[in-house]
Amino acid sequence: MVLKIFFPQCCNRADSGLLVGRWIAGHDSAVVLAVIHYPFISGQVKQYIQQMQAQSGVELSVLGSWSLPKEGQEGMESFLIDLSTIFPQERWLQISRQVGKTGFTCNILLRDQNGVVTQQKVKRDEEDEKTDGEEEEGEEEKVIFVHYEQRKVMLSELHPIENGVLVPETDPPSELRQMFHTVAHSQPLFFLDRYDDGPLKSTHWQSQGREASIIVELLKQASVPLCLLISWLLSMWTWICNIRIFSLYPLRFLGSKLSTCVQLNYRTEHMRTLSSTKPAAGHTHFMRKANILVSILVDVALGMLLISWLYRDNHITMLANTLVPAADHVAKELEELLQWLMGAPAGLKMNRALDQVLGRFFLYHIHLWISYIHLMSPFVEGILWYGGLSACLGLTFALSLLSDMVALLTFHIYCFYVYGARLYCLKIYGLSSLWRLFRGKKWNVLRQRVDSCSYDLDQLFIGTLLFTVLLFLLPTTALYYLVFTLLRLLVVLLQGVLHLSVDFLNSFPLFAVALRIFQSYKLAEGVKFRVLCEEPGTALHLLMEINPLKCSTVVQTYRTPTYNCYPKDSWAALVKKLFVGELIYPWRHKTTKTD
Repeated sequence: MVLKIFFPQCCNRADSGLLVGRWIAGHDSAVVLAVIHYPFISGQVKQYIQQMQAQSGVELSVLGSWSLPKEGQEGMESFLIDLSTIFPQERWLQISRQVGKTGFTCNILLRDQNGVVTQQKVKRDEEDEKTDGEEEEGEEEKVIFVHYEQRKVMLSELHPIENGVLVPETDPPSELRQMFHTVAHSQPLFFLDRYDDGPLKSTHWQSQGREASIIVELLKQASVPLCLLISWLLSMWTWICNIRIFSLYPLRFLGSKLSTCVQLNYRTEHMRTLSSTKPAAGHTHFMRKANILVSILVDVALGMLLISWLYRDNHITMLANTLVPAADHVAKELEELLQWLMGAPAGLKMNRALDQVLGRFFLYHIHLWISYIHLMSPFVEGILWYGGLSACLGLTFALSLLSDMVALLTFHIYCFYVYGARLYCLKIYGLSSLWRLFRGKKWNVLRQRVDSCSYDLDQLFIGTLLFTVLLFLLPTTALYYLVFTLLRLLVVLLQGVLHLSVDFLNSFPLFAVALRIFQSYKLAEGVKFRVLCEEPGTALHLLMEINPLKCSTVVQTYRTPTYNCYPKDSWAALVKKLFVGELIYPWRHKTTKTD
């Protein structure tokens, strides 16, 4: 049998007294939390432990005695031994440290149901060297002291990782998790310091004085009215958004498609989470609120930097004067591209009639778009000036507004892409249906499968004519579809970069990463042990050190979920959509196959 005693490093040189801690259920282990020093009254000690147990919810008890001989305390050790009768326990630990030695010695007193106390034999280091043939009478137990830094263990959160995956809590919890839980929930025990005027004196990590911050306490007091004010403002905003006029289809449709409206809804949810006056339910909820708060502060700071650049040295006027000529240049390039397609592009012989119809149709849309741009040109500077003020809400709002402006400025390219894709998709599905007609097959809509079918001569003749017409018109349509799809992909790539930037600012756990860099012990993946002391005649002493989480695991664990964090189509599905002419980002997802 091996008895593990988790001993705080701050108590290594504590004066003699009582060991207060907890026996870990289901394991042969004990966690020492503090040492209560002499002089004390046993009744006061019992009352104090009961109070701490009620406040912390941890089953605290007197584990045994701690002895560090000093001058004038020659009879202290025998006095501490006699305390086992005042604090009856099934096992009473007698831990002592000799002068000039680093290691501890431990004796274990066992108490049966009749109250008879016997001393259990403890195996020493020199006894480990005995040969296998030598046997000792009675049951022996080996003691291992595991020294830990109490403050780090109390402030840390254990994240056990196996094969790169976060392991959920088991029932019953592991020995190490129970040890961390015991130290973390014993904070009321650590409020008693050396400057306390009470009858009891103890040694723990805060014995030299409590850690406190006046600024933190003032912020806690000021956060309550601030949260109430934010909650009232959010309720007013929610009431405005719930007005019936905003639930009409056009406004509701635009609100779900515009990136600015989506970001506004997302920020409203974040502010509602932060303004809650209820304390965090656990470590995960606390980290989520902290990450959201830091992300918002960084987002607003970056937005203010953008505003300071925009409204300095007439940068908005320069952007407005550049935007309209750039739109005209894009329109002229599209006109030249269409003129090239209406001829013999790359030496290809196209269907001239269909080529002229498609080319003139798209040219007419370009002329409409140029007229619209020149009509809006006097208002571009004002739109940019007032739109730049959205950056005071954060850089994410400015990027979302920029994404919406890109979508509006390239709306004609989107229209070209939709026209070409629909026409190409119609021909692809028509050819596939007519190809099944040649083979005597048809698509069963009810059963969603291909069944056999018999066709008469007229149906086969009409099908052959239609298949020939569609097949010879396909290259012309496919060329227009290919060109406008490439243009659409460029716009989607630009908007995708903007959306990823917004998603990164919204979801990246800045607080957790900063905590991992500056106070890595607070996010623990596990622990490691190294031998601290191996002196003959003393127990084995190990030092427990905390292994911090990897930065990639921190990001994966504490990343805030956003509207862009859901799984998207794979590359294979995207290539299939492009090949058959389906829209890359359709307004309505296609769920059933149509013929």
